[in-house]
Amino acid sequence: MNPSRDLKRISAGLLVAFAMTLAGEAVSQPAAAPEDAGVPGAFTFANVVRRAAELAQAPYQRDAPELPDAFASLDYDGFRDIRFRPDHSLWRGDGLPFQVQFFHRGFMFQDRVTINLIDGEEVTPIEFSTELFDYGKNAVPEQIPHDLGFAGLRLLYPINRDDLFDEVAVFLGASYFRAVAQKLNYGITTRGLAIDTGLSTREEFPLFREFWIEKPAEDAVEITVYALMDSPSVSGAYRFVIKPGLETTMDVKNHLYFRDSVEKVGIAPLTSMFMHGELTERFMDDFRPEVHDSDGLIIETGTGERIWRPLINPLGLRISTFQVENPRMFGLLQRDRDFAHYQDLEAHYHNRPSAQVEPIGDWGKGVVEVVEIPSNSERYDNIVAFWTPERRVEAGDEMEFAYRLRYSGDPEARLTGGRTLATRIGAAGTDVLDSDRRKFVVDFVGENLSTLPPETPVTATVTTSSGELSPPIAQHNPQTGGWRLFFELTPERGRSAELRGFLSEGNDVLTETWSFEWLPQ
Repeated sequence: MNPSRDLKRISAGLLVAFAMTLAGEAVSQPAAAPEDAGVPGAFTFANVVRRAAELAQAPYQRDAPELPDAFASLDYDGFRDIRFRPDHSLWRGDGLPFQVQFFHRGFMFQDRVTINLIDGEEVTPIEFSTELFDYGKNAVPEQIPHDLGFAGLRLLYPINRDDLFDEVAVFLGASYFRAVAQKLNYGITTRGLAIDTGLSTREEFPLFREFWIEKPAEDAVEITVYALMDSPSVSGAYRFVIKPGLETTMDVKNHLYFRDSVEKVGIAPLTSMFMHGELTERFMDDFRPEVHDSDGLIIETGTGERIWRPLINPLGLRISTFQVENPRMFGLLQRDRDFAHYQDLEAHYHNRPSAQVEPIGDWGKGVVEVVEIPSNSERYDNIVAFWTPERRVEAGDEMEFAYRLRYSGDPEARLTGGRTLATRIGAAGTDVLDSDRRKFVVDFVGENLSTLPPETPVTATVTTSSGELSPPIAQHNPQTGGWRLFFELTPERGRSAELRGFLSEGNDVLTETWSFEWLPQ
């Protein structure tokens, strides 16, 4: 993996927020964070919860003391030329299974992040020093404040080889963080919280302003990180228990304290990139057949229904919502693992992780929402998915959630039911094509489908919210060992069509529910 190159991937919304901050449209002049006198005895999650509750009782103040111009004006290339010196990694000489490195402030990352080490009952701030960094070609000012702080941190672990510490997780920028599983590259990004994403008003980006890292034991296979989040509308305490491996997991727990009412709160947000794929209907002038970090949204409802929504890069903002009470799981997956479908020797899109959110406990009534933002570059994360509660959040509200994040290459390896392999869309008809009508071809694969004889009377069920459908057909596909669903849509002029389909044999449902909103081009 290439962490320096990966910094170029930017959330489209975060980039806009950064530009507005530089233009002077952000909140009032930053001020230093209040001091924490500490609590006698062992440091626990309760300490962070207490800090978050105290923050929420006071007006919001950013912790972004002025940076020397040499750092404040850095562009992307200049920022990535500042590299942490590996020989200064935390615990490098201690024989521990984890190491920690830090990011310098600058470029988009202007806020000061305080980082602390928990060693038994002792809590010690990590002091900033220029000795920690190689500044490359950048000019280094003679006078640098000793309390400059950091922009974020990365965790390293011998995930691929016992003799090599690889980067396994990064916390950098607002409340963004990433993780990888064994033999995978970075791709999808996760966030602590989303505020007003996809609305006509400006999106708010809470940020992790302080971290506490527990020193692991010599035989530890997981590491615990605490984080204090803050923004104009909300403060929060987070605990991450991170376990790298063939599947990397994060057990996340948070307590949220709202200063102001919020129109839309996104819990456990996932952000990703989708430029184009096999279902893209418009011409893309790209030698690569597909370019995306994730190809679909997966939802498992409280009743056990699995819903698959293929992603697109729309011409206009598209927001899809799914009413889900007490969801069992939702995620953004990269199901397509065939290099031939991407042909990218640098980005390795076939090797990007999928990410799933598994709620712990009942979350109540709400919706899983996916926001798809038009994009003309693969550098932007233009896909956001999250769960939002039905009840509007008011000032003074307190909320808490617990969930497990799973990052892996094949999270559905043990799934026996049919799942969507690919969705393709084109002109209807056979020998004479009719572009005014659309043909949909959906391939399903699965252990249960592969055992069905080709003559099995599999039934296809498809519904639409508008337009007219041809009779859907289910056909055995010997090339995939699965079954193919195809049908044609005659759309109503100027109207979108919400489509749903699945395969069954008698009363037995064989596949997940394929769900797609077709939009007029």
